[in-house]
Amino acid sequence: MAGKRIDAMSFDATLDELEGIVQQMEHGDLPLEEALKQFERGIQLVRTGQQKLSQAEQKVQILLSEQESEQLVPFDPQQGESA
Repeated sequence: MAGKRIDAMSFDATLDELEGIVQQMEHGDLPLEEALKQFERGIQLVRTGQQKLSQAEQKVQILLSEQESEQLVPFDPQQGESA
């Protein structure tokens, strides 16, 4: 997947590639030049991922502002278990 245009990738694909880069770098067996290339790609992936999350958050805020009665509440995974 390395080399694919980051802006054309889904958020999940961006995250998957970033996790792969982290694993490669944690093993420490990459030559310096390749490690630098992977680090640079990782930074680009992080920035793009943050931008996609920000856009999603803005969409949620817009949708909620259209329905004034709706409010954001913290997610509680245990709430669904008791039902």
